[in-house]
Amino acid sequence: MSLTFPLRFLAAASLAAASLFAQATDLTVAYQTTVDPAKVAQADGSYEKATKANIDWRKFDNGADIIAAIASGDVQIGYLGSSPLTAAITRKVPVETFLIATQIGAAEALVVRDGSGIKTPQDLIGKKIAVPFVSTGHYSLLAALKHWNIDPSKVTVLNLAPPAIIAAWKRGDIDATYVWDPALGVAKENGKVLITSAELAQFGAPTFDAWIVRKDFAQKHPEIVTAFAKVTLDAYAQYRKDPQAWLADASNIDKLVKLSGAKSSDIPLLLQGNVFPLAADQVVSLGAPTTQAITNTAAFLKEQGKVEAVLPDYAPYVSAQYITR
Repeated sequence: MSLTFPLRFLAAASLAAASLFAQATDLTVAYQTTVDPAKVAQADGSYEKATKANIDWRKFDNGADIIAAIASGDVQIGYLGSSPLTAAITRKVPVETFLIATQIGAAEALVVRDGSGIKTPQDLIGKKIAVPFVSTGHYSLLAALKHWNIDPSKVTVLNLAPPAIIAAWKRGDIDATYVWDPALGVAKENGKVLITSAELAQFGAPTFDAWIVRKDFAQKHPEIVTAFAKVTLDAYAQYRKDPQAWLADASNIDKLVKLSGAKSSDIPLLLQGNVFPLAADQVVSLGAPTTQAITNTAAFLKEQGKVEAVLPDYAPYVSAQYITR
């Protein structure tokens, strides 16, 4: 048999593959160490398969840094909390909220050190509390102090990123921290939870995490954003269908530990402490409820001097179209 046809066929196939690769979109995604079912999909490469994009996953310690990266154009899609999101869109950073990642519950909490002398909320006065500024933890801490009628000026609030919080906690430099894992797990080892974000939500200060996208990227690649949302929601559906069976799969736990830094023994509680909305819930949430929550958060941040003004309408920064497409 002549080798001419096979060689020409292979050459054509190689050229076609090279062309497809060249057309693949480069996408940089900012993620954090939160514990959620979609991290299994991240570890498995499911996002790359669904979006057909070359994804560069970058870990960040807080939402403020993610917003800076998105504003500069270095990152196209990012995961952050409602407080830094609100601060960003109040300053008119061109982004859209296309998915509610989680309604935060026990996965974020205020922990006080054993031996610090803090037995009640009033004992926080004069103490050092570490929290990443403009984070959901920061918002929740200020909301907790307000709920307890404690003047924030009577507490020393230190702006530290989670890795720095871990180091400061281990040195004994701080008395308390409002944070998430893995720093939350470290603090719990020799501390007690004073209040969680789930309890604060009942007091009228709910927080959530969200996936956001640069508007220019979404307009150019709506199919990528839609596929990204679908992978996330599929992961949520798999977990919520049978949480116990999902947790019984050791590979799921291993992947969460690898990407979050949380202890395997803490994973069940952290997952159960949050709500991961399914597609039908997203369609409802990504409208008036989220817009109102952002508006309320903006009013609180303005009251605390964290933003200069509250926008008249936050609807342009929230969209369910990538869920309903």
